[in-house]
Amino acid sequence: MDRSTALVPLHYVSLRARGPEDVVADPQGRVLTGVEDGRILRVHHPADPRRTRTEVLAETGGRPLGLELLPDGALVVCDAERGLLRVGPHDGTVRVLADAVAGERLRFCSNAVAVPDGTVYFTVSSRRHPVGRWIGDIVEHTGTGRLLRLAPGDREPEVLLEGLQFANGLALSADGSFLVIAETGSCRLTRCRLTGPRAGHAEPFAELPGMPDNLWREGSGGPLWVALASPRVPPLDLLHRTPPAVRRTAARAAVHAPYRPSGTVGVVAVDDRGRTVHRLTRRRSGFRMVTSVCAVGDHLVLGSLWESGMAVCARPAAR
Repeated sequence: MDRSTALVPLHYVSLRARGPEDVVADPQGRVLTGVEDGRILRVHHPADPRRTRTEVLAETGGRPLGLELLPDGALVVCDAERGLLRVGPHDGTVRVLADAVAGERLRFCSNAVAVPDGTVYFTVSSRRHPVGRWIGDIVEHTGTGRLLRLAPGDREPEVLLEGLQFANGLALSADGSFLVIAETGSCRLTRCRLTGPRAGHAEPFAELPGMPDNLWREGSGGPLWVALASPRVPPLDLLHRTPPAVRRTAARAAVHAPYRPSGTVGVVAVDDRGRTVHRLTRRRSGFRMVTSVCAVGDHLVLGSLWESGMAVCARPAAR
């Protein structure tokens, strides 16, 4: 599916806090997100401006990014400063599940997914650049992203994949046989098989019209929603083909230069064969840098590393 349809905004939900980077919907239709000041928020009735209200679930003391809701209501949180965390479902207690691997501190945990046996898979976007200098990794194109696995009872995670280009969003296939990883720096989705003779191997899954960020699966058999943080940038594609020294110089300049996201935003939905089901785009958008998307009823809720709230948009008709 090459043609895009319009992403139709309906209203804005102010959080009075910057950077709701990931948004996930719970079974009651509430939206959970983490913001720049370290708080985890739960937004009730996000699709109804007259009834919307926000409550604080926890404070991580770091910078929460990707969230994964567990069956008991607890949250797995990828905190870019503190590592992999678990937030209690009732009292908001925060416990560190992992903050290092092989003696190296986890500096940029990005997104996580839990499987039925209690194993948690999660991504690390960069081993060179912290979250505040994320653009340096995108420009430098170092390929230091990782996929890690933390088995139940283990104190330290295991590295499954290395060399990923800014490993970001993560989702499980409907049958549990593979993971889908967003490689932001390469504008693609990658599949890592969990079962069969090729378990642990990575392979291309889908090429995208922009830079993917967080992923969110709608139910057990629904589509996989992909937030596009930016459209493709042709000069950046050319830069990625230059020698490492050139990219390093460009990265040093990029982290100090003023940054403003593109006014073109978009989301796509793909099935478990990597085929595009929906492609939604809005140009000259006032809401910029869409880093996450989830579905609540007849609406899509968008999160952003850049904005101070969430956007609620119309959901496309099922195909």
